[in-house]
Amino acid sequence: MSSRLTGDENALWQAAACVLDANWTGTATAASPGLYPHQWSWDSAFAALGLARHRPDRARRELLSLFRGQWADGMLPHIVFNTRLDRRAFFPGPELWCSDRQPAAPRGVRTSGLTQPPLHALVALRLHRAAPDRAFAERLYPMLAAQHRYLAQVRDLESSGLIAICHPWESGLDNSPAWDRPLGALELPPDAFAPARAARALPTGEDYDRYVRLVTLLRDTAYSHGHIREAHPFAVEDPLVNAAYLASTHALAELAEIVGADPVPHRERAARVHRALLDRLWDPDSGCFRARDLRTGRLLPTVTINAFGPLLDPELPAPIVRSLVDLLLSARFAGAAGYPVPTCDIQSPSFDRTGYWRGPTWISTNWLIWYGALVHGLPVVADLLYGSTLRLVRQSGFREFFDPFDGSGRGGHDHSWSAALVLDLLGARRAPRAA
Repeated sequence: MSSRLTGDENALWQAAACVLDANWTGTATAASPGLYPHQWSWDSAFAALGLARHRPDRARRELLSLFRGQWADGMLPHIVFNTRLDRRAFFPGPELWCSDRQPAAPRGVRTSGLTQPPLHALVALRLHRAAPDRAFAERLYPMLAAQHRYLAQVRDLESSGLIAICHPWESGLDNSPAWDRPLGALELPPDAFAPARAARALPTGEDYDRYVRLVTLLRDTAYSHGHIREAHPFAVEDPLVNAAYLASTHALAELAEIVGADPVPHRERAARVHRALLDRLWDPDSGCFRARDLRTGRLLPTVTINAFGPLLDPELPAPIVRSLVDLLLSARFAGAAGYPVPTCDIQSPSFDRTGYWRGPTWISTNWLIWYGALVHGLPVVADLLYGSTLRLVRQSGFREFFDPFDGSGRGGHDHSWSAALVLDLLGARRAPRAA
């Protein structure tokens, strides 16, 4: 693939490949050296996209390593811990989750008790297109089907077709302003504890107490499906999470055909999710999608990058696509950012250009919008995202996130998904049929 790139693009390709090679542990890709030493579901999905262009064998091992943490009920945890590391290497570590005490958790593998956006079937399909391997597809398909079955049976809390997250970490956009209202309503016990954190833009103090409190509520009920449905205080239907679910459900139907399984149930599920996105999360007054708090029944007020997630839906009506593109290119998002796309509405009081998911630009969310633009045949938007993303890494390296106004890099260095998604962007540009 790299031989088909221009000189500048080839240099970028080689640099990105070096990051993934350096972060490879032998079984999976560390999200970022030092900061994130374990295997995260969201990160591994993105890492596998890049590895599909660079080392397809490693992409397959990446996914299998992640799915070894899958619980018996189909839940794919958001962290699979490397227990060879010092237990203080990352907080919260395995001791908070206590997965080893849960009957549904895998034996000999310690995991979290939360999940993350289900992009994995889409990633598996793109991997198969880049490097076909029917035997691998046959091996992975039942795991993917079990993941989707768990989501449909356990996380569709109102039988609407949409799935709910029960913790901000499950969104992949941990401290997004989208979660401020339901998180702020959570009552804390008097002995709330916030761990010491490094001097970064990560959430600290009372916010972190609330994150830990939500985990302990789940853990102390043994991650009960009934507790999640009936009593857990945080339950939100998010447009980005559900758009990822929808895109992967479409991909699962295609994978079913590849392995000789029945694609019809997946197509029926996809049609139901599509209708529910429009019925429950589209807000015609603001002209965008907004998250719904299931405990209050209300749409959440802050407009974030999550609003653009449903561009992943290939059947999104044209007027809604136009409305989303108008918002994306407006002064509230890309139109006022030199290095788009900021993760929060710039005109919102919650916007913070340095605040982790509260304003900075991330390559992962840029990639999702880029992919959605390809789905809808929007070359202007796709080219904008392609060019701005490569400009970020040329200027500041493969950082965790970036200032949307000056492009300076923030957070961790040599971040795996930043490198992996640059590889996928470059690969798709030179082989558009594989995009």
